[in-house]
Amino acid sequence: MKEIKAYIRKEQAEIVIRKLEMAGVTGMTVLDANALSQWADSEFFSYSIDLVQKYSTVVKIELICNDNQMDKLTEVIKKYGYTGRSGDGWIFVSEIEKSIRIRTGEENVIG
Repeated sequence: MKEIKAYIRKEQAEIVIRKLEMAGVTGMTVLDANALSQWADSEFFSYSIDLVQKYSTVVKIELICNDNQMDKLTEVIKKYGYTGRSGDGWIFVSEIEKSIRIRTGEENVIG
């Protein structure tokens, strides 16, 4: 199993999420986040008095998939998250050792 974390522009989130669902993703976590410094898009950044750094709002998408789905799903994120401007985002992929469904106790099941 793989965990995919993607940080994308807020304005690209709706299409990326829709295309991931069309590609078979049945569940994901979607969060608003702030990208700081070099990750911030200079066209849309703001300044935080508390952080004394520039930041821009991004969307973080987290999902778990089978190993054989990873390439397809990262391609979807890359294709539909792309604008060609600085600050388009990042995709990170990690190995998942184990998953446990709390309600049933099932292990290593996705969905």
